[in-house]
Amino acid sequence: MKTMKYMAIAAACLMALSCTKGGEWDIPEVNPATLYGNNSITEDSIITIAELKTLYPNVFASTDENRLIDHDIKIRGRVTGNDLRGNIYKQFTLQDATGAIIVAVNESGISGYLAEGQEIILALKDLYIGGYRKQPEIGMPYNGTSIGRMQKDIFQKHFRYAGSVDTAAIRPIDFDVNMSKEEHAAKLVTLRNVSFAPVDGLGTLAPDTALDRTVTLVGGCVNRALNEYPESKVVIRTSSYAKFAAMKLPYDEVNKRPLMCDITGIATRYNDTWQIIIRKESDIKVK
Repeated sequence: MKTMKYMAIAAACLMALSCTKGGEWDIPEVNPATLYGNNSITEDSIITIAELKTLYPNVFASTDENRLIDHDIKIRGRVTGNDLRGNIYKQFTLQDATGAIIVAVNESGISGYLAEGQEIILALKDLYIGGYRKQPEIGMPYNGTSIGRMQKDIFQKHFRYAGSVDTAAIRPIDFDVNMSKEEHAAKLVTLRNVSFAPVDGLGTLAPDTALDRTVTLVGGCVNRALNEYPESKVVIRTSSYAKFAAMKLPYDEVNKRPLMCDITGIATRYNDTWQIIIRKESDIKVK
């Protein structure tokens, strides 16, 4: 008797949760905008990322500094890089027609709701802006004067979706080693006709140092030099935790020479050195 009762309850629950259409389960679509962000954020008081930087001109000049944003201002842009493949960690890059900036959030899996090409509005009041080794970031104070990540619940209160995903709207610009770091830091760029400098050992983007002792990990990352530029000017930076860390550098094994390629990535700065952060395997295109 009890068994029949429980079966009846289970059947009723299934009927309440779903219905069938043409013999298939009719599962309602879930709108991400109802699960993430703050829909009460309005579209007034929006400034460009370039204008934002001019409001805080000195905060990026030092090695590490932060400042509270006490103006009721917002920026609007598209996500150009996230943590989908593990080379960008607990942050994403936001870009508009005038510039780009890093948004640091203490959360993994950001790519699950902020895909490349997603347009958002970021309400800046009560967040902090700063320069990590002169790279502009939005976040919260870290160790007093430095800039670091905001907690994920804070971030959820400060952003809202502003449109649909459009990857075609985030086209990279051609990289120039002499381009202004103040204007172009954190932008999506493409380095054309470049090749990786030869390396001993594994010959991969970011090997385990236990296997390749020619490489020194700095902050869990490997900086790879290019033949076309001085290493002091630009490097390709890859985390040893990236899902493509073991990817082989483009190399012609027959003729024993590096292969030319185009490399797309986020052009971050570390003081006066460009550090290009590739987002996924397809960012390296062999010629």
